[in-house]
Amino acid sequence: MEPTNQTAVSKFLLLGLTKDPALQSLIFSLFLSMYLVTILGNLLIILAVSSDPHLHTPMYFFLCSLSFNDMCLSTSTVPKMLVNIQTQDQSITYIGCLSQIFFVLIFAYLENFLLAVMAYDRYVAICHPLRYTVIMMPHICVTLVLVSLFISSVDALLHTLMLLRLSFCADLEIPHFFCELAQVIKLACSDTSVDNVLIYVVTCMFGGIPLSGIIFSYIHIVSSVLRMPSSRGKHKAFSTCGSHLSVVSLFYGTGAGVYISSSVTDSPRKTAVASVMYSVVPQMLNPFIYSLRNRDLKEALRNLIGKTTSLL
Repeated sequence: MEPTNQTAVSKFLLLGLTKDPALQSLIFSLFLSMYLVTILGNLLIILAVSSDPHLHTPMYFFLCSLSFNDMCLSTSTVPKMLVNIQTQDQSITYIGCLSQIFFVLIFAYLENFLLAVMAYDRYVAICHPLRYTVIMMPHICVTLVLVSLFISSVDALLHTLMLLRLSFCADLEIPHFFCELAQVIKLACSDTSVDNVLIYVVTCMFGGIPLSGIIFSYIHIVSSVLRMPSSRGKHKAFSTCGSHLSVVSLFYGTGAGVYISSSVTDSPRKTAVASVMYSVVPQMLNPFIYSLRNRDLKEALRNLIGKTTSLL
C-alpha cells in the first residue's frame, strides 16, 4: 500500500465492536447505560464526601480524585462511540484521534498512580498511625495528586508527539471503539520501532513501579495487622483496605486479561471487546465497590440522598 503522509491524513475509521447492524442498537443502549451509571455513581461519591465534614480526610480526598478520574476516562472514549453509532458514521478526525489517545493515556496512567497513592495512604495509616496526620498533611496529598497528573501528562504528550512523525498507509481502519495507541501505530507505514520500544519502557516504568509500590505497601500492612493483638483491630484494618484491594484487583486483573487475550488471539475485534473490561467496566464498578464496603461512605450517601429528597 502507498503510504499517506500524516499531513494528508484527515480521518480514521473506528470499526467498533461489531459489524452486525442488528447489534448496534443493543450496544448503544448498553454503553449509554454503563456511561450514565459511571457518571452518576462517581459524582455521588464526590458529592457525598464533599457534603460530610467527617470524610474530609486524605483517604476520601484520594477517593474523590479517583472518582473524578474515572469520569474523565469514560468520557474520553464512550461518548464518541455513542455518537458514531447514532449517526452511523465511523469516522474520527486525525486531530480528534490524537486528542483521544492523549486523554486516554493521561487518565489511564493517572488511575495507575492514584491507586498506588491510595495504597501508600493505607500503609501510613496502619503501619505508622501516630505519624499519619504529620505525613499525610493536606498539601502533601494535593502534591501527590498533582505530581501524578504531571507525570501522566508528560508521558501522554510524549506518545502523542511520537505519533506525529509517523506516515500512514491508505488503510486507516481501526478495529476498536476508540483510538488506542497500539492500534494506531499498527496502521503506520513508516518505522515504528522507536514507538514500540517507548511503549514497552514506559509501561514497565509507569505501570511496574506503582504496582510494586502497591505490593510493597500491602506486604507491610498485612505484617502489621497480623501483629495486632485485638481481633477487632484486625477486622477494622482489613475493612479499610478491602475496597481498595478490590479496585486494584479489578483494574490490574482486567488489564492483564486484555494483554493475555491479545496475545492468544489474532482477531483485533475480539481484543476490542476484551478491552471494554479495562476501559469501561472498572470505572463503572468502583463507586459500587467503595459504597457497599464502606460504612461511613454509605451513611454519607444516605444523608446526601435524604437532603436532596427533602429539597424536592
